[in-house]
Amino acid sequence: MLHHHFGPKGTRVPLFKRSHPRTAEHSALRRRLARAAGSAVAACALVTAGAATAAAESAPTYYVSLGDSLAAGYQPDAKKDTDVSYTDVVYRTLKQSDPNLQHIRLGCSGETTQSMINGGICSYDGAKSQLQAAVNFLRAHPGQVKYVTEDIGANNVDKCLPNGTLDIGCLINGIFAISSDVTSINKQLRDAGGDTPRYVGMTYYDPMLAYWLQGGTSQWVGGASAIANNILSFVLTSADDSAGFATADVATAFANNDFGNEVELPNIGKVPHNVAQICQWTWMCTQYHDIHANPTGHQVLAETFLPLLTGGAKQS
Repeated sequence: MLHHHFGPKGTRVPLFKRSHPRTAEHSALRRRLARAAGSAVAACALVTAGAATAAAESAPTYYVSLGDSLAAGYQPDAKKDTDVSYTDVVYRTLKQSDPNLQHIRLGCSGETTQSMINGGICSYDGAKSQLQAAVNFLRAHPGQVKYVTEDIGANNVDKCLPNGTLDIGCLINGIFAISSDVTSINKQLRDAGGDTPRYVGMTYYDPMLAYWLQGGTSQWVGGASAIANNILSFVLTSADDSAGFATADVATAFANNDFGNEVELPNIGKVPHNVAQICQWTWMCTQYHDIHANPTGHQVLAETFLPLLTGGAKQS
């Protein structure tokens, strides 16, 4: 019931105003529309966020590998490059936790530091050299390249050990060239790729340790080559440090300096640990007498790289 009280001159004033039915309906409708609009905005936000997340999850990332025949996976029994390279092992391992990772495999058998810079051995689309191909790719994919690995320099000095002898002058000139060239190569890669990738170079194992098996003066050559490899390792590590690269210590993984501990090799007998590793992990002690790592050796190389690519702080 509507109650009134009397105003001036007997007029009646309602104590409460009655809401018009249509006004109430409009208010309720506005509230429902506002709630619907809010729900639509929230749904759109969720869809947009989901689409962005899906796009991020499906965007490719990259591992760029550079180098010589080790990076290319050359095997003397197949007489060609294969997919057993440490770079392939590294890629397969990294891809387990990053399904969108793609491998940009640039390694070139026979590559020296000079041919990596200037070209002349392998061909690359739109680039004169392996280095230029890598730099072009890094610049074209900012923020997408997660890993860069490199091995280079061995072919600069392999010619310094002709027929089991050591050419000291050749070795010194080769090491000086490696120092200058690798420093330049690494700087160009770092400038092109920025701070996003993890950059890792490597030292080398010493296949010439196998000469120790020949006895006599050949054992002196084997010992001298181990010393030369220590110098090369220092040069490569310094060049890596100068550009913020980490260095996979392959020389140590292959026990480069361990002449003191002996290992029993089948059909050969007891030999120094470092000589045994060369026989077990390369083709040097087979009928091929070849310097390249075998599949087991490539696995060792990969295991030397992987901790530097996946754990700890990056080089700066």
